Amino acid sequence: MLVRRAVTVLAVAALAACGTDEPPTPRTAPAPASAPAPGSSASSASPAPSPPAGPSPSAGPPELPLGGTRIFPTYRVVAYYGTAGTATLGVLGEGSPDKMLPRLRAAAEPFAGGRKVQVAYELIASVAQAGPGRDGDYSQMIPMQRIQQYVDQARRNKVLVVLDLQPGRGDFLPQARQLERFLVQPHVGLALDPEWRMPPGKVPGKTIGRVGSGEVNRVSDYVAGLVKRHNLPEKLFVLHQFRSSMLPDVARIRKQPGLAMVQHVDGFGTRSEKDATWNRLRRPQQFHLGYKLFYDEDIKRYGAKDLLRFKNVPELVSFQ
Repeated sequence: MLVRRAVTVLAVAALAACGTDEPPTPRTAPAPASAPAPGSSASSASPAPSPPAGPSPSAGPPELPLGGTRIFPTYRVVAYYGTAGTATLGVLGEGSPDKMLPRLRAAAEPFAGGRKVQVAYELIASVAQAGPGRDGDYSQMIPMQRIQQYVDQARRNKVLVVLDLQPGRGDFLPQARQLERFLVQPHVGLALDPEWRMPPGKVPGKTIGRVGSGEVNRVSDYVAGLVKRHNLPEKLFVLHQFRSSMLPDVARIRKQPGLAMVQHVDGFGTRSEKDATWNRLRRPQQFHLGYKLFYDEDIKRYGAKDLLRFKNVPELVSFQ
C-alpha cells in the first residue's frame, strides 16, 4: 500500500511517494513566485566572482581533492544536499560551509566500507520557482558569489562540489554553461534533476518533470569536453531519479570519458517503499549508483551498516 506524508516546504504543501510510478509530488517545493532564489539578495547587482585557482605550470596535472584522477572505486562519496542561505531545501543550507563541514565529516565516516571517504557538497545552483520570473523559465540561479563561497571553501578543505540544476521550463545545457567558471575546477561536478525539468506549459511543484536522453547527452558531452580540454580529473555527473518517467529513455544515455556517471535514486518514505524504488530503477550495468537519505522524511532511516549490505552498494550517498 502506498503511503503518503504531507510536508510543507517554502509555504507550499507537497506530498512525496516512493515505491510506485503513480504521480508523486516533489521531494522539495519550488520557491514562491514573488521571492528570489534562496541565498540571493534584493539587488540584482553582484560582484564578479574571483577566478578559479589553477595549478602552477610545474605542479603537474590537476588531481582530485584527496589525490588521484579517478573517483570510483577508490572513494565512496558522501554529500550534504541543499542550497545557500536556507535550510528548507536540505541540510547543507542549515549553516555556512565552515559550520556544516564537521557535521558532514562525522556523518560520512561510517560509510567507508573498505574505501576512502570523500565528502562533498551538493549545492542547488539553480532553484525551480513557482512563478515564471523575468525570463519565463520558472528557475533562478543563486548568486554567483554564493556558489564561489562553497567552491573556494571546498577547495581549501579537500571537498568535492556537485552543482545541482533545477531548470524549470528551461534547458539544462544553457544553465550548465553559466557555471563553466566553476566546472573547469578539478573538484567541481554537475547534477541534473529531472524532477524540476518541466514539460511545456507545466509548473514546478505541480508536475513531476522529465528529461530525454538527447538533452542529457548534450550536457554530458559538454562537461566531458571541459575535462578533456583542461586535462581535469574525473568529474561526478549525477542524474537524480525516483520515477521511471523522469528519465523515459534512460537506456540511451551515453557513457562519457572523464565522467563518473551516477544514477542517484531518490524519494523518501518507509524502507519498503524505498526498497521498491531502488529495485525498480537501479541500472548498475549502465551507471555508478547513488542513494539519498532524508533526515526528516524517511521512516526508520537506513544507516551506514544497512546501505553497505545492499546489493549494489551505493557509491554516492547524500543526505537531505
